[in-house]
Amino acid sequence: MIGVHLNQIPLEGMRLEGDESPGFLDLEAIGAKPAGPVHYELEVGLSGGGVFATGRVAVPVEMTCVACLQPFVYQAVADPFAAQVQIDGRELVDLTPAVREELLLALPNHPRCDQLPDHRCPYHAPETSGGGEPEKVPSAWDKLEKLKTKR
Repeated sequence: MIGVHLNQIPLEGMRLEGDESPGFLDLEAIGAKPAGPVHYELEVGLSGGGVFATGRVAVPVEMTCVACLQPFVYQAVADPFAAQVQIDGRELVDLTPAVREELLLALPNHPRCDQLPDHRCPYHAPETSGGGEPEKVPSAWDKLEKLKTKR
């Protein structure tokens, strides 16, 4: 759990940094799996009945390329990350749901391995559907031109 106790937060705010087990992300539901811990670097403070957190969260995720079906590791990053959680009488504030939502939104809907820098997907779509040059089909306008009569 990525959380902070209200009594630990000074008036000027505090820095919260560390690594958390990625089990809370539930990546299996989308056909992915974590490839490392969730790393977070947050500035946390009190604000009008709530706790705010800003900073950066990241996690490496193993996904399958939709083109070549090969696994690859994608770095999901929420930077800048910003969240506000209402206190509601609790002393321990859990930032985990906000972190989960932002990291899931940072993942691509259709993951491709060529989204990685300096990587080219081994699958290449053919340039034409038949494997050859497209056939030139006579235009309907050409046929109409032949119907013109001389005066």
